[in-house]
Amino acid sequence: MQCFGRQPKRTVSQENFLREQSRRVAALNGIRLGLKDDKDLKFLLKGSQLLKVKSGSWRKERFYKLQEDCKTIWQESKKVLRSPESQIFSIEDIRDVRSGHKTEGMEKYAKDVPEYRCFSIIFKDQRKNLDLIASSEDDANHWISGLAKIIAHSNSMNQKQKLQHWIHTCLRKADKNKDNKMSLKELKDFLKEVNIEVDDYHAKKIFQHCDKSKTEALEDDEIEEFYKILTERKEIDKIFQKYSDTEGFMSCQNLVRFLYETQQEEDAVVAAPALIQRYEPNERAKRGNAMTKDGFLMYLLSDDGNIFNSSHRKIYQDMTQPLSHYFVSSSHNTYLMEDQLTGPSSTEAYIRALTKGCRCVELDCWDGPNSDPVIYHGYTLTSKILFSDAIKAIKNYAFKTSPYPVIISLENHCSVDQQKVMAQHMMTILQDMLLVAPVDGNKSQFPSPEQLKGKILVKGKKLSRQDDPTETNGNNNLDAEDVSDEDEAAEMEDESVKSEIQQKGKSDTLKLAKELSDTVVYCKSVHFNGFEDPSHPRAFYEMSSFTESKALKLAQESGTSFIQHNIRHLSRIYPAGWRTDSSNYSPTDLWNVGCQIVALNFQTAGTEMDVYQGRFQDNGFSGYVLKPEFLRDEQTKFNPKSITEGTWGTKKKLLLKIISGQQLPKVNKSKNSIVDPKVTVEIHGVQQDNNKKQTKVIENNGFNPKWDEEFTFVIEIPALALVRFVVEDFDMSTKNDFIGQYTLPFTSLKQGYRHIHLLTKNGDPYSSSTLFVYINIQDCD
Repeated sequence: MQCFGRQPKRTVSQENFLREQSRRVAALNGIRLGLKDDKDLKFLLKGSQLLKVKSGSWRKERFYKLQEDCKTIWQESKKVLRSPESQIFSIEDIRDVRSGHKTEGMEKYAKDVPEYRCFSIIFKDQRKNLDLIASSEDDANHWISGLAKIIAHSNSMNQKQKLQHWIHTCLRKADKNKDNKMSLKELKDFLKEVNIEVDDYHAKKIFQHCDKSKTEALEDDEIEEFYKILTERKEIDKIFQKYSDTEGFMSCQNLVRFLYETQQEEDAVVAAPALIQRYEPNERAKRGNAMTKDGFLMYLLSDDGNIFNSSHRKIYQDMTQPLSHYFVSSSHNTYLMEDQLTGPSSTEAYIRALTKGCRCVELDCWDGPNSDPVIYHGYTLTSKILFSDAIKAIKNYAFKTSPYPVIISLENHCSVDQQKVMAQHMMTILQDMLLVAPVDGNKSQFPSPEQLKGKILVKGKKLSRQDDPTETNGNNNLDAEDVSDEDEAAEMEDESVKSEIQQKGKSDTLKLAKELSDTVVYCKSVHFNGFEDPSHPRAFYEMSSFTESKALKLAQESGTSFIQHNIRHLSRIYPAGWRTDSSNYSPTDLWNVGCQIVALNFQTAGTEMDVYQGRFQDNGFSGYVLKPEFLRDEQTKFNPKSITEGTWGTKKKLLLKIISGQQLPKVNKSKNSIVDPKVTVEIHGVQQDNNKKQTKVIENNGFNPKWDEEFTFVIEIPALALVRFVVEDFDMSTKNDFIGQYTLPFTSLKQGYRHIHLLTKNGDPYSSSTLFVYINIQDCD
């Protein structure tokens, strides 16, 4: 058995020295964040006792403290054998900090504590919320305000500042004895920390080059020299030299040339002086209307040097067309956090979907205790939430990300009495947000997203003998009647679900209350009985839901008819019954035939969700993307399965060079594990355009791998194509590990030299992980 000697106890003077060192590092990081001498930051660095709330019976005091890097929070744990890493979480992992009782946990378990002492930390990934109670209002305010400031200032740092902050944090971590010097061993440990494997010969060579004082340790200027070598971007130096003079300045005239010739920027003459003012750190260069190498790098790493067209970050499309002319970001069984059979239901799932731009959410409603309807996945063991709580969450978050309408898709299994309660809850909670009458008397076609701004629409069944839903409701004396019951939960391919349905004896009809029927104006659910006969056109407000397999069959066999149907009518697609693990189907085949509400499981990361979020980051992340002209033209002959000559846009050739990668994250947190990255470029669109190509593998370098590989793709239908860049850690014996990805519409690609800012598997940005690429798009002859 191996014995571990006890660490020698530090002297008081050593402790004081380390404490002073830590205070100085924290102060420096505070300045980097633009929070010098900030009271809230000082409080967080000192730390405080907080009550952590997990349940009605679990409420325990724990110590929380912001670490000196101003990037991570340490939390005390009483768990035996808990690793030090698990006691730390990063500020970058926080999505939101909510004051008061704004989570399910706080609502249930902390109602006895005043709201002003309560706050919750919401994480970006699938981690549970952290519900906390401070000992006073002042302490709570310090935490809420301090975290908000750090998050805001971290987000506003440019890429160079983020890189500098990260490297200095890693240097501090590698400096084991905290003497502000770096030995050769510490340098090698540091390189592993930043995800690069260097053999002993190269490590020693770099070390000796920087060790000008010959003291066998790097300090101060020598560490800065090492930092410069490490962050050198030779591929960018090469581009810069082509357009700069002998003194190392790129004149405004030469920047115009670069922007026009290489970056294909049409407004180069106007853009160049603005870019110099925005990104050039050297005052002398700025005064001379020129750019240095540093300014050039900052431009290329900025939003202006991004692969995604920054003008598409704003709403730029025509928002005055009928609702059926748009793709709509839509979620399936929105209330579920995990799988379809046993996982938790939560109002948090609605909040997450809505803040990701979702505009159509689903509610499966069943009779609950005390005459209060509940939401859960029928016939399964998923947990239940109150219908009223879901409606409150929708009201509070519906328009935080986008001003355009939200559709509540109701799957109703309730008794007539509880349906009346549902209608009452929607009326009283949503009030003016709930659309209960036609907009501007529009009765022949859908109103536009612009006309429906700030409104919540209900999709559901309508009483058959009731008047046209676009007429003002209330002139019918019928209280309730039987309507067909479209029960999606009953389609699940699971034995326990099937036996539950058999025991309960499922009916094909359901009695519908007039009060609930009255909440449906533009989205009347009807069973699909085939495409309409032109001599007997269906009302525009009638819409059908299709399982993915039914919709794909229609797309395959009657593509053009499906497209024409989707010009006037809304179609909702949902995952097949066998997807009990909440997996997703590819949305592109259904967008290709104009289906608007292609509902995915938002809680499940993967290629399908990446492509989905890629499509909807377009048009200002508003959740509405205008369909291409040929999917809105009633005379269209377009069929994605059989591309013929037509007005579908010019065929394009995409020339793409994957040049290099920067600061790719470690997949395996083990110190000795370095990634072996490779990049795959995928095209998702019509069948003819679907394609993928990949680079070679770069061994043991996630810090600054270089590929320099070129690919060519021919794109038949650019308006429907998306480009996905995926970085993986190659593994010969097992499946490659995902590192990061970025997906965007082909029509949002910028040309020239561009950085791609990679996203995590959950779709959140990494702070400084990028790919550097060259893009050129040409018309095909």
